Amino acid sequence: MKKSKFRLLAFLTIISMLVLAACNSGDGGKNSGKDSGKTEKDYKYLSLLTGGTQGTYYPLGGSFAEFIKEETGIKTTAEVSQASAANMTALKDGKKEIAFVQTDIAYYASKGEMMFDGEVIDNVSAIGNLYPETVQLITLDGSGIKTFEDLKGKKVSVGAPGSGTYANAEQLLEIHGLSIKDDITAQNLDFGESQESLQSGQIDAAFITAGTPTGAVEGLNAVKKVFVVPVEDAKADELIKKYPYYAKEVIPAGTYGMPSETLAVSVGAMLVIQKDVPEELAYKITKAIYENASKIQHAKGKLIKAETGLDGIGIPVHPGAQKYFDEVK
Repeated sequence: MKKSKFRLLAFLTIISMLVLAACNSGDGGKNSGKDSGKTEKDYKYLSLLTGGTQGTYYPLGGSFAEFIKEETGIKTTAEVSQASAANMTALKDGKKEIAFVQTDIAYYASKGEMMFDGEVIDNVSAIGNLYPETVQLITLDGSGIKTFEDLKGKKVSVGAPGSGTYANAEQLLEIHGLSIKDDITAQNLDFGESQESLQSGQIDAAFITAGTPTGAVEGLNAVKKVFVVPVEDAKADELIKKYPYYAKEVIPAGTYGMPSETLAVSVGAMLVIQKDVPEELAYKITKAIYENASKIQHAKGKLIKAETGLDGIGIPVHPGAQKYFDEVK
């Protein structure tokens, strides 16, 4: 009888240990990656990834960081980065919390396409759409380059491989019957390097995807007269049909001293955030940006509005951001 009781007790003990082990090794709740278990109080510091100092992300990021700090009380720093694709990777790795990114690049990341081939990034959510980012093909006035076809055989900066600018350059060249590999001598330069290389005559043209006016182009125009190569309306239609995340854009007369408006195409600039940032903190971040955007000195500040915050978003919106947009409808 005693042996039977002992065996029963031993059996129940083993069962209990197995159940406990199963619970501890599960991925539910706080360890799932979908819910970090953090609260707003756990955040003592926030990183906001922007882009190069000569682009549009960086100056806007400085303003955003101040707005966020004032709203949340959390020290927030705008950091220089390699822009869209690198920013998505940094958020995927959990190294940073918030970032600027092009809408097309965020979409590629969510699907594991293009520069993210086979590597789906699904731990990043949208805060909201900000403003159009114009794909600018910049050359010097008098270079002889007036159309995309004139780029054949020329030295052209197309941005770093895997960058948003590189993807835009590749797709625009494709629509014009040109190839990065076969028809131009591609240079992988950032905006500041493109400015210096155009000024010194080391390259003939440069693709720059950024909100206009762009610091690097303004800096170049201060010493050498620039020319922005237009995108013909029919070619813009062809591009949008194949890649629907593009939109037609007009660069206003007077930009970079140009006497008339210039037809171009654009993608969207958006702000993204790690999915596991608490809802209330994401809500405050969203509120801080959209309710203070009118204070920004940069020309793009007046385009950042809550009513267009969900336009063109190709990835899931963070619940905290959605809460804010629902309130201001």
